[in-house]
Amino acid sequence: MIEVRYERGVYLPQQNLWLDPWDAKPFAFISHAHNDHIAPHEEIIVSQRTARLLKSRLPGRRIEHILPFGEKRRVHGLDLMLLPAGHIFGSAQCFLFLGNETLLYTGDFKLRPGKSAEQVQWREADTLIMETTFGLSRYRFPPTQQVVDQIVSFCRETIEAGEVPVLLGYSLGKAQEILCSLDGVGLTPMLHGSVYEMTRIYEQLGQSFCKYVRYRANDVAGKVLICPPSANRSHMLERIPRKRVAMISGWAVDPNAVYRYQVDAAFPLSDHADYEDLIGYVDFVRPRRVFTLHGLAARF
Repeated sequence: MIEVRYERGVYLPQQNLWLDPWDAKPFAFISHAHNDHIAPHEEIIVSQRTARLLKSRLPGRRIEHILPFGEKRRVHGLDLMLLPAGHIFGSAQCFLFLGNETLLYTGDFKLRPGKSAEQVQWREADTLIMETTFGLSRYRFPPTQQVVDQIVSFCRETIEAGEVPVLLGYSLGKAQEILCSLDGVGLTPMLHGSVYEMTRIYEQLGQSFCKYVRYRANDVAGKVLICPPSANRSHMLERIPRKRVAMISGWAVDPNAVYRYQVDAAFPLSDHADYEDLIGYVDFVRPRRVFTLHGLAARF
């Protein structure tokens, strides 16, 4: 079968192709634009939206093979197809046609529909290489709408108490999903600078959002402030005397999440597959063998 190695990233030696390597390589597939999946490679395979995000996240000169979803293409003699991963805007899986064998590499993925990312698609494959961030049975996420309703209630109750609700989510992906979740609920989101920058790129590529404003220190009252987790306990937030801070993360399933993140509340809105979806994905793809990556891979 296809030889698969792991050396700070997945490597297919017979094809001389790297999949999401941590370090700069001559030729690599980048599944999405989160910092832990990108590096200054010489030549890359990416989706159209990830290519645009990389201009902001990782500027520089490189050769880019920008592929649409769902179309079989040939790059350096390799027949491949990108499939939506459902993780964040532009996130892609790489499906390889290798002689009589096929291989599907998921990168980070999510089965549950989101409002700010393309819906995941899959194909049956002989080899499946999948992320297992939440690969323990205790990581089963509640229904998305239930979590969204809890976030909205938290924001409303905080504003009614004369305080500022602060929602913490990564500036690329999670923050835009939070923003979409606030559409039509009568709240005004205010975006941290890094969240604002990424959101504007989404809009340039056709994503629409509810009305929002950019962060202004003297205008936070009555707004819902959306910030990256790195902003927690920053000078920016310390300047707001009356606030309640919530972490938005799949890790909120853990009972100690509020203490771990030093926040007032935590809500399990995730852009990853939970345990049941990981098991289900193996059933959908029907592989002859499975390799697991990230998080709780060994125990899964």
